Amino acid sequence: MARARSRLSAGALVLDSEGLSKWCAADQRVTAYVREAQDNDFRVIVSALTPIEAYDMRVKNDRFRWHLSRLRIEPVTDEIAFHAIDLLRETGLHGHKCAIDAVVAVTALRAVKPTVILTSDVDDMTKLCGKQIRIVGV
Repeated sequence: MARARSRLSAGALVLDSEGLSKWCAADQRVTAYVREAQDNDFRVIVSALTPIEAYDMRVKNDRFRWHLSRLRIEPVTDEIAFHAIDLLRETGLHGHKCAIDAVVAVTALRAVKPTVILTSDVDDMTKLCGKQIRIVGV
């Protein structure tokens, strides 16, 4: 029996800190995106900085680590850092406010296409990624 065509097809789903936090909190919409991505062989990824930003003392460590174990955690290399700086320069955004967003954007830009980002910061992510990445507000 063939699966119905999905909104997602082999590519990548990137979670920013809000996307990760909502997934850990069992938000229905974010959980549905993650489930659909996994069912359709999407890589569900986060930057190595995202869990640090998303960490919440109210979430049990074991639960947080279980969720992270289901994701691909992408390292922040020198190449990614310099690309993030270039994006900040090109968009006029400041590193103090948007450093992690820029790293998440580069992580998404380097991921297998098509790529979707689940984010609470649609405006900055749209500036950073342009039209190359589908940005979904959560």
